[in-house]
Amino acid sequence: MAPSVLRGRRPSAWSALVPVVALAAGLLFATSGRAAQGTDLRAGEVTELSELIRERDAAVSRQADQLTELQHRVQDLTAEAASSDGTVAAAQAAGEAGAETAGLSEVSGAGVVITLDDAPQRPDGGLPSGARPDDVVIHQSDVQAVVNSVWAAGADGVAVMDQRLISTSAVRCVGNTLLLQGRTYSPPFVVTAVVDAAAVRAALAASPQVAVFRQAVAAFGLTFEVRERPAVTVPAYDGGLTLQHAAAG
Repeated sequence: MAPSVLRGRRPSAWSALVPVVALAAGLLFATSGRAAQGTDLRAGEVTELSELIRERDAAVSRQADQLTELQHRVQDLTAEAASSDGTVAAAQAAGEAGAETAGLSEVSGAGVVITLDDAPQRPDGGLPSGARPDDVVIHQSDVQAVVNSVWAAGADGVAVMDQRLISTSAVRCVGNTLLLQGRTYSPPFVVTAVVDAAAVRAALAASPQVAVFRQAVAAFGLTFEVRERPAVTVPAYDGGLTLQHAAAG
């Protein structure tokens, strides 16, 4: 009797892989189900990100308090050492001489206070004619353009939301939230600078980026105020000084 044709046929590679693919798919679905636990995975990611930002903000505040305490202890110990050691006293004097330039000491004098804010909400909740949602909020480019103009005017010290800016500071925005040196801020955004007010106004007028911002201010009702002050104070920088990333120009 001739052997059966079906029994004599060798199984194909695909038929051997089918059970493996089915098992892998089952494990994937089960893992996704346990991770989601009946909720939207993408929505969960947004919630986790918001919670992460809040936790990070709280951690930065705690660390800032600890840093302030340690700085006071270092100052006390340094003062004790300087009173009995001439070498320490000389090193301390040299460090204090460069502290102002590096932004590590408070600076006061005549200056300006500049405020940037989103457009006020209309009574009907709608947008101004021809505006998109992005048109009625302050952007990172707006804040950066103003800060750049203040530096170009020769400012002795600049702060955004009472945070001193130094050479490694970066101004970043996510939506209408400002991220600066590990902390988050909501508008209005306030830039304070010890600087000649006339020089600032000239620098702002000469900036193409600020000109674009002024157009949005006029068209959509954003806030942009430059106020001269006979005396302002810019606090000392209290963040870390380690350079995280650098690239050759």
